[in-house]
Amino acid sequence: MTEMPALFGLAASLARHAAARQAVVATNVANADTPGYRATDLEPFSPGARDDGMRRTHPGHLGAEEAAARRVAIEAVANDPNGNNVTLEDQILRGIEAQRSHSRAVTVYSTAMDMLRASLGRR
Repeated sequence: MTEMPALFGLAASLARHAAARQAVVATNVANADTPGYRATDLEPFSPGARDDGMRRTHPGHLGAEEAAARRVAIEAVANDPNGNNVTLEDQILRGIEAQRSHSRAVTVYSTAMDMLRASLGRR
């Protein structure tokens, strides 16, 4: 039964990553007409990416730096004449990917909770 908390942690990490990615996409869309703005995205979710032995002991610790450190520039998109490289179609697709990741994380969490309840006889 030691794997259940790890599964909950994994689902929570995926949900946090999806929420952070959705915020990055929203920022890109908000700056779609800003001259010189360069679109960014987060690196793909990796379950063991933050496995350096550090643990959060306070909600303010390791929070902002964690999401900001994983931001990457989007280079494969052509620039507008004003130097902006935000393409709304691309951002819509990235937002959909983030929404699907979040839904997947919630489904995994919910299913794990159902399994835990069933094992305790509290269906």
